[in-house]
Amino acid sequence: MADAASVDSASYVVTQERSLDRDCTTLGRHVLQQLQSFGSDAQDLSALMNRIALAGKLIARHLSRSGLMEDALGFTGSTNVQGEAVKKMDLYANDVFISVFKQSGLVCRLASEEMEHPYYIPENCPIGRYTLLYDPIDGSSNIDIDLNVGSIFAIRQQEGNDETGEAADLLQSGHKQLAAGYILYGPSTMLVYSIGRGVHAFTLDPSLGEFILSHENLKIPPSGKLYSVNEGNFGQWEPATQACIQYFREVGGYSSRYSGALVADLHRILFQGGVFLYPGTRQKPQGKLRLLYEAAPLAFLIEQAGGQASDGQKPIMDLIPDRLHARSPLIIGSSEEVNRVESLLQRGSG
Repeated sequence: MADAASVDSASYVVTQERSLDRDCTTLGRHVLQQLQSFGSDAQDLSALMNRIALAGKLIARHLSRSGLMEDALGFTGSTNVQGEAVKKMDLYANDVFISVFKQSGLVCRLASEEMEHPYYIPENCPIGRYTLLYDPIDGSSNIDIDLNVGSIFAIRQQEGNDETGEAADLLQSGHKQLAAGYILYGPSTMLVYSIGRGVHAFTLDPSLGEFILSHENLKIPPSGKLYSVNEGNFGQWEPATQACIQYFREVGGYSSRYSGALVADLHRILFQGGVFLYPGTRQKPQGKLRLLYEAAPLAFLIEQAGGQASDGQKPIMDLIPDRLHARSPLIIGSSEEVNRVESLLQRGSG
């Protein structure tokens, strides 16, 4: 029979091995493990995720020092293609993604909600087979008051040669996404991603300068008691939408949580369950969120975690945009809450 010292020693060794193995599970390694391959496609996705991680590290560093630097906060004085005022951090983050992927050799185009047209990297295009779609800073109104913000991304494979320069092949459903996720900048910096094989979260370890696996195979609770929506728009919604929010207000146990940053609100719901809503209004029935840069990437991710995403009538993943900056209402989160909202909307508009 083993003595207590031997048992303690063996337990210590096992604990150390697990700790070291976890510390060695970097983002790039995890992608290769997920795909169980070292083939060219697997290496491409691993390299692309490493470039996204580098962009996240650069943005996180800039955000952490933004209050101490000149010309890091506030507005640029210009507007983007959406007609929205551009913050200096929006512009910086957009430029970071461009600079990082210029060096990738794999990405021919980048499409961002901050740019009217895709950005082409001619030196990459002969061999670059991928397109990055991204929202460089989601929730940028939070930056000047030091609240959470995020980045959203999706990777698609280029189809055809795009000879017209219009990126028409991107006007397809979310099922064409190879990978998607977000980076949350907060008390810690977290990168959450999926390549269609579950959802996995990595936390940036500043001492190593690496994103280390912290949560594997995340599953959103099938139901939750949180709802997240900008209730300041209540008077602009259709009666059916108002009835949905009244339901959450009046049914016992639901709590309202809304930060003004989609990534932050969805991150909470991914871990705790519930529903995020950004419905259309009477004046803007398609809402505010961009399908290619926000709704479709997050729908891909949340479905991989066992949740659902809808525009109120159809799954977000089935929607086909008619232009690069097409918008869509978004209802996303736990399956039970999304189904309930869809039912209430259909009953109210019937």
